[in-house]
Amino acid sequence: MSLEGRRILLVEDEYFIVQDLARAFAQAGAEVIGPAATVADALRRIAATPKLDGAVLDINLQGEMVYPVADALATRGVPFVFATGYDRENIPDRFSARIRCEKPVKPDQVARALFG
Repeated sequence: MSLEGRRILLVEDEYFIVQDLARAFAQAGAEVIGPAATVADALRRIAATPKLDGAVLDINLQGEMVYPVADALATRGVPFVFATGYDRENIPDRFSARIRCEKPVKPDQVARALFG
């Protein structure tokens, strides 16, 4: 899938996972924003990036839950997916319609979930 010209925020604290996603997305033509490994870093990147086309969010970032980031993206209308080992029951109801990709994630699976 071509991601040419799309700007994708990666919010993930596991080095190998984020490196695989970043490499695959860049090879498909995307501009990767991040990675952000903390909620604070992700919120700064969202505020500093006027145009975001999508985001991939790990739910647990060094013991901190990513939901403030998800709220900020939802407010801006930016599509995102959760890339996680957490069960759907652990995700707040307000995000129940969001796609959850089970780790280990495949970059093409995540891209399809974001952009169809």
